[in-house]
Amino acid sequence: MRLPLSAVVEGHQYLLEAISALTDEQIAAPSLLPGWSRGHVLAHLTDNARAFARVSAHALRGELVDAYDGGQQERDAIIEGLAGNSAEEHRARLARHSAALEAVWSQAAEADWNRPVRFRNGDLAGIVRMRWREVWIHLVDLDVGVGPEQWTPEFSEHAIDFLLPRLPEGFTLRRTDGDGTWSTGPTEITGRVQDLAAWLAGRTPDRTPSGPLPELGPWPPHPIPTQRPARS
Repeated sequence: MRLPLSAVVEGHQYLLEAISALTDEQIAAPSLLPGWSRGHVLAHLTDNARAFARVSAHALRGELVDAYDGGQQERDAIIEGLAGNSAEEHRARLARHSAALEAVWSQAAEADWNRPVRFRNGDLAGIVRMRWREVWIHLVDLDVGVGPEQWTPEFSEHAIDFLLPRLPEGFTLRRTDGDGTWSTGPTEITGRVQDLAAWLAGRTPDRTPSGPLPELGPWPPHPIPTQRPARS
């Protein structure tokens, strides 16, 4: 799969346009994530860009650092501290840190994408794909008129590949709008690729996939398992 650098840049632009007219009251209103306002989601997306720029810059120097020195506690404190910002403050910070992340990545040569990072025990290319997922999945959570139907087939396939460990053993996902199956067993679940991806991501699909829908497991852990169910 090609590295989705341009897709991340497009996602940043789409995100900034989607929130361009939000008022302070709308920012403070609930998002689709339980317990989080739109401000919480935007604070997370903004600081995620800052943290990934830090990890990426160090990786290009051959250095390994954590995304957050203080771990999950620091991450959560930053989100809570920024969530109450005004709409203009959120837009300005998001634009600044997204541009800074893109600037760091613009310095990478082809061989640099294999440089290791401590985050998910992966590589720099994995950080790009992680940002891709963060932007497009949380765009849905913001409840600003963007749904999984705006996800591209390429993104949806990638999301399914990443999230397939959530699917219990014994099931097969089969897309009905093209070729593609993801298999852990004989019981079939069918749907359009965006709908299958949304369901696996715990978001509401435009059309509910057909078949017995099991309870999904947790988000893929750190590190990502090296052995995954087969895709065909």
